[in-house]
Amino acid sequence: MTATQTRTSRTGDKLSGRVAFVTGGTRGIGAAICRSLAAQGADVAAGYSGNTERAEMFVKDFAGAYPDSRTSVHRGDIASPDDCRRTIAEVIEQHGRLDILVNNAGITVDRTVLKMTDDDWRRVIDVNLSGAFYLSQAALRHMIERGSGRIVMISSVIGETGGIGQSNYSSAKAGLLGLTKTLAREAAMQVQRSGKTDGPGITVNAVTPGYTATEMLESVPDKVLDNLKGKIPLGRLGEPEEVARVVHFLAADASGYITGQVWGVNGGLDM
Repeated sequence: MTATQTRTSRTGDKLSGRVAFVTGGTRGIGAAICRSLAAQGADVAAGYSGNTERAEMFVKDFAGAYPDSRTSVHRGDIASPDDCRRTIAEVIEQHGRLDILVNNAGITVDRTVLKMTDDDWRRVIDVNLSGAFYLSQAALRHMIERGSGRIVMISSVIGETGGIGQSNYSSAKAGLLGLTKTLAREAAMQVQRSGKTDGPGITVNAVTPGYTATEMLESVPDKVLDNLKGKIPLGRLGEPEEVARVVHFLAADASGYITGQVWGVNGGLDM
């Protein structure tokens, strides 16, 4: 068992009986979110795009660390509306329900505006923004029928501040904030119309991580990382688990009066 798994072993039952689907859930922040949700008793479905070997290893390791959590993995292209709908249906079929959707999957293709191609722009928007819409649309239909659910968007501090060479990424991540607020309003309206107001309700919130110690930063030179840290008031990178804790907090029934909000986990980079 790794040090990360030791920190996130079963610690409570806030999410006991719940089923969570985390896209991009087999590595980085997504894997930390899966661990955090399982630590609170949730069954976890993790989405992934192509690395089947990594996905199989994830399931094996996860089963050892969280034997009480039922785990599954689901392969698909987040940019494909059909794959998004299929994976949501798979999770519901295999687990019997879907209580929590975490739209975490994302990609970067960094280039300055003058060098960015049409494909660079389109692919990042399709994966980071459109995919979250397709998944949320499919999940909401199920959640509205039941009168309860939690959707959490993993946006980015770059969606709030912008970033040189990241016009596609920052636009997609900023788009998630507007999507969050609109879905939050519509979900609340639908629950009120249905009359199913005696349960935990449906909430939609966003989390905006700052620079976080994941594989995405492993290729960044130390000098560049030191420069980044110098801009962060707390003087360090974030840990994936620090993002994950906010997600499991928002997923709990007790957070049912929090919706349409943006939660920054960025060390003070954006205040």
